[in-house]
Amino acid sequence: MTTLRPFTCDDMYKFNNVNLDPLTETYGLSFYMQYLAHWPEYFQVAESPSGDIMGYIMGKAEGHGDNWHGHVTALTVSPDYRRLGLAASLMNFLEDVSERKRAYFVDLFVRVSNKVAINMYNNLGYIVYRTVLEYYSGDPDEDAYDMRKACSRDVKQKSVIPLTHPVRPEDID
Repeated sequence: MTTLRPFTCDDMYKFNNVNLDPLTETYGLSFYMQYLAHWPEYFQVAESPSGDIMGYIMGKAEGHGDNWHGHVTALTVSPDYRRLGLAASLMNFLEDVSERKRAYFVDLFVRVSNKVAINMYNNLGYIVYRTVLEYYSGDPDEDAYDMRKACSRDVKQKSVIPLTHPVRPEDID
């Protein structure tokens, strides 16, 4: 039985097995602590009955006016626990928090090469809103898709009308 629960400081000593995935962006401890301090309601962990961290999601609320939205900063599931629907459960959790915060949409960034994740997000109702050129650092740098899903507050779904041209990271508001 999987338990979804709030992420705690102690979890930072137990989530290395999840973060070892090469497609998972890994941050410094201070970054995780900042999210935990500022947006604890957006930071959730999936835990196995034995206490193993199966996956987690962290995000935040940001923007102004009709750009007010929930943002998925990181979503990852350990390879041992994939294909069980955990990512979808964690995404549903973050979407529910965003709805309660009266967000217009939820967005996330994903590597254009990560076809498995893109397919999953499409199946969850996300669309490619725009391409962000050279968003991910590497050799070579990699583009990202900014994917979005409208929340119920965006009745006319203006937030998910795709842009027709790519943008650069410095152009993201």
